[in-house]
Amino acid sequence: VRMSVRPFLLLTVGITTAMVVTAQVFCLDNYEWTTWFNVDHPGGRGDYEQLEAIRFYYRARVCETPRAIEARTTDWVPARKTGETVHADPTVGFWCLNEEQGPERNCSNYAVRFLCPKDNSENLLDNWGPWSDWNACSALCGQSGVQVRSRNCQSRSAPCSGPKAEEVACSGPKCPKTDCSLQCVMGKVNAECDACMCEEHILLGSVRGAGGLTAEGATILRSGKLLTLTDHNGHFRIPGICPDGNTTLSVQLQGHSTLSAVVPHSGERTSVLSVRLKRTEKLHLLGSPESKVRREGHTAAFCCKVSGTPQPDTYQWFHNNSLLEKQSEGTMVLKNLRLDQTGEYYCKASGPSGAIKTKPATLKVLGRDEHSCNPSPESHLIRLPHDCHQNSTDSFYYDVGKCPSTICAGQLDNGIRCKDKMAYCCGVKKMEKRQLTCQGYQLPTMVVTECGCQKCVDTRAIVHGRAVAADNGEPMRFGHVLMNGVRISRTGYKGTFSIQVPPDTLRLVLTFVDNMQKFVNTTKVLPFNTKGGAVYHEIKLLRKKRPVTISPTEVNTLELGEVEGQEAMIQIQIPPYAFYTEKGEVFTGNVNASVTFLDPRDVSTAAAAQSDLNFVGDEGDTLPLRTYGMFSVDFRGEENNEPLNAGEVKVFLDSAQVKMSEHLDTMKLWSLNPDTGLWEEEGSLQVEKKRRGKREERTFLIGNMEIRERRLFNLDVPENRRCYVKVRTFRSERFMPSEQVEGVVVSLINMEPTAGYSSNPRAWGRFDSVVTGSNGACLPAFCDEQKADAYSAYVMANLGGEELEAVASAPKLNPNLIGVPQPRLGKLNYRRTDHEDPKVKATAFSINVAKPSSNTAEEGSGPVYTFENLKECEEASFSAAHFRFSRVEGDRYDYNTVPFNEDNPMSWTEDYLTWWPKPMEYRACYVKVKINSPHEINVRSRNMGGTHPKTVGQLYGLRDTRSIRDMDRGMLYDQERVDRTLVKVIPQGSCKREQVNTILQEYLVNHLPLAVNNDTNEFTMLAPLDPLGHNYGIYTVTDQDPRTAKEIALGRCFDGSSDGTSRVMKSNEGVALTFTCGDREVKSQSPFQASSQRQTVTSAARGEGRQNRRRQRANAPRSSGRSTRNPTGRRTKDRS
Repeated sequence: VRMSVRPFLLLTVGITTAMVVTAQVFCLDNYEWTTWFNVDHPGGRGDYEQLEAIRFYYRARVCETPRAIEARTTDWVPARKTGETVHADPTVGFWCLNEEQGPERNCSNYAVRFLCPKDNSENLLDNWGPWSDWNACSALCGQSGVQVRSRNCQSRSAPCSGPKAEEVACSGPKCPKTDCSLQCVMGKVNAECDACMCEEHILLGSVRGAGGLTAEGATILRSGKLLTLTDHNGHFRIPGICPDGNTTLSVQLQGHSTLSAVVPHSGERTSVLSVRLKRTEKLHLLGSPESKVRREGHTAAFCCKVSGTPQPDTYQWFHNNSLLEKQSEGTMVLKNLRLDQTGEYYCKASGPSGAIKTKPATLKVLGRDEHSCNPSPESHLIRLPHDCHQNSTDSFYYDVGKCPSTICAGQLDNGIRCKDKMAYCCGVKKMEKRQLTCQGYQLPTMVVTECGCQKCVDTRAIVHGRAVAADNGEPMRFGHVLMNGVRISRTGYKGTFSIQVPPDTLRLVLTFVDNMQKFVNTTKVLPFNTKGGAVYHEIKLLRKKRPVTISPTEVNTLELGEVEGQEAMIQIQIPPYAFYTEKGEVFTGNVNASVTFLDPRDVSTAAAAQSDLNFVGDEGDTLPLRTYGMFSVDFRGEENNEPLNAGEVKVFLDSAQVKMSEHLDTMKLWSLNPDTGLWEEEGSLQVEKKRRGKREERTFLIGNMEIRERRLFNLDVPENRRCYVKVRTFRSERFMPSEQVEGVVVSLINMEPTAGYSSNPRAWGRFDSVVTGSNGACLPAFCDEQKADAYSAYVMANLGGEELEAVASAPKLNPNLIGVPQPRLGKLNYRRTDHEDPKVKATAFSINVAKPSSNTAEEGSGPVYTFENLKECEEASFSAAHFRFSRVEGDRYDYNTVPFNEDNPMSWTEDYLTWWPKPMEYRACYVKVKINSPHEINVRSRNMGGTHPKTVGQLYGLRDTRSIRDMDRGMLYDQERVDRTLVKVIPQGSCKREQVNTILQEYLVNHLPLAVNNDTNEFTMLAPLDPLGHNYGIYTVTDQDPRTAKEIALGRCFDGSSDGTSRVMKSNEGVALTFTCGDREVKSQSPFQASSQRQTVTSAARGEGRQNRRRQRANAPRSSGRSTRNPTGRRTKDRS
C-alpha cells in the first residue's frame, strides 16, 4: 500500500491487520477503538472519511484527540492490502483520491475507526512539567484574540494526561472612539462594525441541493461578504460565528435559489446548521396585458404578472416593438390617450433568474364620435333546408348577417385597473324576421340589421378527451390530472377527462399521472378556445419501460433506442455510489431502474411527445426546440420502492444519429418544468471519441446531468429557421367562409431530413398543435429558403375524436380545391397520405415547408408565412392561399331561426326564438326513432313554441337526419315561464307510425296538455321538461358546451342506455318511436342521399353521408367516428 502521512507523524505500527497510524508509543491497555464510521463514498473525486465530517454526524462518539486511525474497505479488506494509494492522519482523518489510482480505476469504499482513551478524563500519572507564561495577546484594536501557554510531558514510558497547550480569549487595546452603534447580545463587535464575533464558537454546516444531492462549491455569505465554500461533501466550517439566533447567512449555489438561514441560538461551543436549497425558478408568466378599446382622452392600464425566484427587478414596456420608459413594476398607465397610441403593447420582465416577454395586447384608441362597432353587419351565409331553394339567388344559401365578436369601448369608467370590470363586445343590436318561401311551407328566419356595443356573452373554455396508451389505445383508468402540482381532475374508466379552463389562463399545462404505474407521467400543453367552448384532445401515453435491477456500487450503462435493427441513440452511464435518497443519504441497496425512451426515429411516437418543445431564450422570447430523443427516468429502491435521485450521470449521444452537422455544436441537455410546460437547460454536450471494442472508434456527444426532482429529459437543439403554415377546416367539401369549423385541433409533425436535405425524412423532430378559430389556424414549422425540400411536415386535423379529411392529391392536383395556386403548390409538393396507396387513410397530408422567397411577391400570401409575419398569417383573407380539411359530410342538417355558430359561444344572441335559450347551459335532447324500410328515409323534426305565450306556434328550428331525430330544446330565455317545445317528428316518405314507447306515452298523458296525434304519418308531442332516459327513448344531456352535450346524448342514444356510449347503433334498444315505410322512395333527393345504391345503414350520426366507400375509409380505422354499418356486414331493413 502506498500511503502518505503528515510530517509530524513519527511512527506507523500495525496494531491489527488493518492500517493503523499513530503519533507515539504508549500502553494500549488504557485505550480502546471506536465503532467503524463511513460518511463518504468514492463517487466524485474519491472517498473522504474526514474527522471533522464524522464529528458532524457523530459528535459524542469520537474523542477530542484520537491517538491512532485504522481503515478497511466495506468488504473488510485492510487498506494496506488493496494496492491503492491512500492517506491517513488521526487528527485529520483518511482520504483516497480517484485520480491517484490509475486508469479506469476508482477508490474502494472505506470505513475508519479511531483509537481513544478509555476514560475521557485520562486519569493517568501527572508527569507534566511546569506551564510556560502566557504569550502576548494577538488581537488588534477592537478585536478578540488568543493567549497561549504550553508544557512538556516528562514521562518516557506513558503518555501524560491532559492538554499540552491551553489558550484563553483576550481582547486587543481599545480603539479610538467610532460611530458604531451595533449592539451584540453575544460576543463582540468586529472591527468593521457589521457583525458580532464569538471567538470560541465554531459553526459546522451541511448544504444539500435540489433532490438532496451534495452541494459542492456553495458559497456562504454574511452581509454580502464571503465567509467560506462548501467542500465536496457539501460541508463547511466557520469559526467565530455567534449562535445568538440573530445572525443570518446567505447560501448560494449555481442553478439554485439563494437561501437565507439563521444560525440557531446555542450555548454550546459548537453548533450545527443544515440547509437544503431549491432549484432556481425561471421567470414565467402568470398574466399578460389585456387588449382594450378606449376613446381619445381616456386612460388605459396594462399589467403583466410574472413569477420566479428570485423575482424580476426590471420591467420594460414596448409599443409596436419600440421601447418605452423603464418601469419598476409590472403596470403601465397611459393617460389622456391620443389616436397615435393605437397599436400593440407588451412587457419584458428581467431579473437574476432570466427574462420573459408577454404576449402583445392591442390598444385601439377611438375618436370621440367614432363608432365603437360598425353598425353595418358583415355578410354571413347560412345553408337552407334541401327543400328551400331560393329562385331569386338560385342558391340554397341565404345571407342573415352577423356581428364580429370583437371587443368595443362600451360604458367604462375612467378607473385604473388591469382588467375591466365589465367586458364589452360587438353584438346584435337589431334583428328582423323574414319569411322564406320553400316547397309547401314558409320558413321564418331572423336577419341581423344593426350591430352595437354591448356586454360580452359569458363563456367558459373546456378541454376534454381521453388519455390512452400510444401503442394499443389502452385507457389510463382513474389517473390523476394535475395543474401546478395540484390535482384538478381524474380520468374515468375509459380514460376520459373533462376540465374547465381557469379564467385568465395563458398556457394550459396538465400532467397526467398513472396510479397503476403502467404509463410515464405525461405533461401536455393543451391548446384551447379562448372564446369559449370545448376542445377535444387525445392524450397519448408512453408505456413505462420494465425496470432492470442494478447495483449502485458498480458502473451501470443503460442503452436507449426503440427502433428494431438500429443502433441505440443514447447511453446513460451511472457511476458507483451515485444514488441518493430524497433525504440526501447515499443509497447502497439494489436499485430498480426504469428509463423510458421516446425514439424520434419512430414517427408513431410523435403524438406522445411531452409538452410543446419550447423554451424561453435569454431575451425572454419563447423559442422552439428540435428533439433528438426524450427519456423519462424512474429509480427506486428494490426493497421499499422509495424514489431515488442520482448525481454525476453521464449522457452519451451517438453523433452518427445527428444528420445535420450544424446541430453537433448546439446540442444541449434539457429538463421539463412540469408546472410551466417549458424546457430548461441542464447543460451542453461536448464531442469526444470513445472506443467500443478493440477496433471500433465512435464519436459521441457527452454531457453531465443530475437526476433530482425532475424526471423527464430531452436532447435538443434550438432551431431558428421557423415559419407558419395556414390551415382552414370546413364542415363539408363546400369550401366557403361560412362553412368553416372552429375548435378543430390541427397538428403538424416536423420531419428531420437525411444528410444532404433529402426529401425522404428519417425521423420526426417536433410536434405542434393549434386550435382553429374563425379565420383558421397558423401552425409553427421549421422551414428553409435555400432548398424547398430541406424540411417536410405531416399535417392532420381532429374534431371531437373525428379525423377530418384532407383534399385529394391524386389522380391529379386540383389547386382550386386544395386552396393553393400553382406554381407555389408544386414547390410545396403537396401529397395526401393515400396518394400512392388508396387503402391508406386520407386524413393527413405532407408538404415541403419551403420558406417564402422575399424576391417572389406571390409567395408572401401563403400558405407558408415567415416567422416574423405571424400576424399576417392570422389575419389573412379567405382568398389568400391555405390548406384545407373537411369533415366527412354528416347525415343531418340543422336550421335555427335565430342563427347561432356552435363553434363560437360568443355568437349567441338574446332572443325568444333562440334555439339554445341560455348560454353556458346547453341542453341537447335526442329522440330515438326506428324505421322499418328497404330504403334510406329522411326524418325531420319541426320544433315550435308550445306553451310559452311569447313563442307559441313560432318555429325554433328544423332538424333533418336519417332515421333519427334530435330536438335541442330546453327552457326559453325567459326563465319566468317554462315552455314545453312542440316537437313534430315527420318521416319524409310513405310511412306509418307503428308504435310509441308505452312509458313515454304514459308520461305524456300524465303531464298535460297532450298534443294531438291524428296523423299516423307523424308524431307530435310537447317535449318533456324532465331529463328522461333510455326507458322513454329520450336522451337528454346538459353541458357548458353545445357540441359536448350533443356528443354525450348521441352516444347514449346509439347505445340505448342512460349512462353508456356506443359508436354503433343498437336499433332495438331504448326506442321511442317506430315507423314502417313502404317501398316508395323519397322523391326529392336531399344532400344526404347521394345514391340509391348505397348500402342501408342503421343510424343518422355525424360523420356519414358521402359514398359508402368514403364513409368506410374515414370511419372504419378510427376509434372515434361512429360506424353505422351493421356489425355483421349484412343489409338490414330495420333502421333507426
